Amino acid sequence: MPVRSPGRRRTIPLRVLPIPHECPLPVRLQALSRSRWFHSLDERQLRALDARMTRCSWGAGETLFRAGEGADALHIIAEGRVRLSQRAADGTERATDILGPSMPLGAVGVGRRTVQRETAEALVDTCALRIEQAVFHQILLEHPTVAVRVVEAVTDRLSQLQNETGGWMTRPVAARLAAVLLRLSVRLGRDRGHRGILLDVPLCRADLAGLTGSTPESVSRVLSRWKEEAIIDSGRRWVALLDVEHLRRTAAEGWDGAVAVGDEPRLRSS
Repeated sequence: MPVRSPGRRRTIPLRVLPIPHECPLPVRLQALSRSRWFHSLDERQLRALDARMTRCSWGAGETLFRAGEGADALHIIAEGRVRLSQRAADGTERATDILGPSMPLGAVGVGRRTVQRETAEALVDTCALRIEQAVFHQILLEHPTVAVRVVEAVTDRLSQLQNETGGWMTRPVAARLAAVLLRLSVRLGRDRGHRGILLDVPLCRADLAGLTGSTPESVSRVLSRWKEEAIIDSGRRWVALLDVEHLRRTAAEGWDGAVAVGDEPRLRSS
């Protein structure tokens, strides 16, 4: 476990992502090629797909869209981090998911008008590819393999929601928090060797509370205990996983569902 020297403040280990406003072609093609929806397409097809999309960018803290707005387009994140949230009964915004590069963003409304179910906010400078729903519908007709991937993704998401609404909230906070950290490590983790897997995204306790369906106080207590036991390391708005096997065992306690999403972008090495 990293040792904190007396009198010295630890720096935040998160990378500052240099996001060009134009979102250059290599970044866009890499994001599309790693996307679950489009990874079966070859480079020529990916370039043609990119030409039918519009480049967008947002600064940290800016809102991409709000719940209730018309979902006239989808986005594929090229680079950056995005927090999804919904308004709770008490009027507060609670995080529902954290998305990263190559992940789709927005409600799928092929063939009918739909609205955004969640609010999306850029956690860091973010660029994405926007595709109109009508154009996306045409792409599904042109590429049946993409249509199959989209159906699989939607089905998996529904299955995940059913699992979470079934037994998720009856599980201990530690088990829920471990499952969330593992899922984020697969999506956004940066492997730093003996220093653990850093979740390369600025996360506050309220975000983790929203993702686990708990409270910031309960999340803080579990994180503090894990930090003392060298299971994780953490600081202001960052978490690193040191003992992944312990977290896997904790997440699996009394649970038959999947612990982590296995079809998201893989870990990156430091």
